[in-house]
Amino acid sequence: MTLSTWLLYAVAVLVLTVTPGPSVLMCISTSVQLGSRRALIAALGSTTAIACIMFLSMLGLGAVLAASDVLFSALKWMGAAYLAYLGLTSLLSKAAGLKVPSDARGSNSTRSLFSRGMLVGASNPKALLFFGALFPQFIDSSASQAPQFVVLGVTFVFFELFWLSIYALTAARARQWLQQPRRALAFNRVTGVVFLLAAGFLAATKRTAP
Repeated sequence: MTLSTWLLYAVAVLVLTVTPGPSVLMCISTSVQLGSRRALIAALGSTTAIACIMFLSMLGLGAVLAASDVLFSALKWMGAAYLAYLGLTSLLSKAAGLKVPSDARGSNSTRSLFSRGMLVGASNPKALLFFGALFPQFIDSSASQAPQFVVLGVTFVFFELFWLSIYALTAARARQWLQQPRRALAFNRVTGVVFLLAAGFLAATKRTAP
């Protein structure tokens, strides 16, 4: 892989990762409700899921998923159901839901937040297809492929975690402003609707023909 090829890939990943999606929305919502430190834990979970998806793509499972209607549909509907659950949870929550103490435990434990991030990050089967289609475009088939996959993967993870952190830290600054009941209620409603829209878009996606 040449430097120019990597730079082209880096620009493409930069644009892709800065674009808001379910993982970004999850980090913003978590940061506003629980603070930036807990949002970063969720961001790590989401990034871990992305890294796992990239590894599966490297193993060629993206091609398997692209060829299987049953597997693709099963993963798609599970992902859509989880995003819909997050949306309904936000819509049904009260304004006081933003006022969570910093030492909150239970459902807001480190493990729970990390798991939630992983579920959101892995909720879209299109990601496996995307990496399966993206990586080969930047791989030099005449050279050893494993090191190239590592470079592409590390680059993607860096930008993904970087932008999720930026969104989380920025949202934390708005936390105090959103503590007012009406603003908190509006925030919960907006995030709920966006999660439901994401679930709808995911449910409407179709498998790319092999």
